[in-house]
Amino acid sequence: QLQLVESGGGLVQPGGSLRLSCAASGFTLDYYAIGWFRQVPGKEREGVSCISSSRGSGGTTNYADSVKGRFTISRDNNGNTVYLQMNSLKPEDTAVYYCAAAPVVGNSCKRYEYPYWGQGTQVTVSS
Repeated sequence: QLQLVESGGGLVQPGGSLRLSCAASGFTLDYYAIGWFRQVPGKEREGVSCISSSRGSGGTTNYADSVKGRFTISRDNNGNTVYLQMNSLKPEDTAVYYCAAAPVVGNSCKRYEYPYWGQGTQVTVSS
């Protein structure tokens, strides 16, 4: 059974950093595009950052404008963990963060392309 588990969320002050992890069981993340999405109550889930599979072009990345220069998505060398390093966090980054996997080529952050989802981890940025 394909499972994704997020970890690393928590409470951080504005300007601080967190690193989220997305671990897989039941399949190898190398063969999937992986996306980080976030959602706040009353709003749609939005794509934050996505990375293509390690095959082909080998892990191209895509970022929402709101996080460019602050967030970095990467893959672990073992192929089964994907990270989201979040720096210079702002209160508007507060959300539940989800990782998702898609059997697609490319680094699309289109939510409908992602059939596999984790349960989410809360990130709260507040002083």
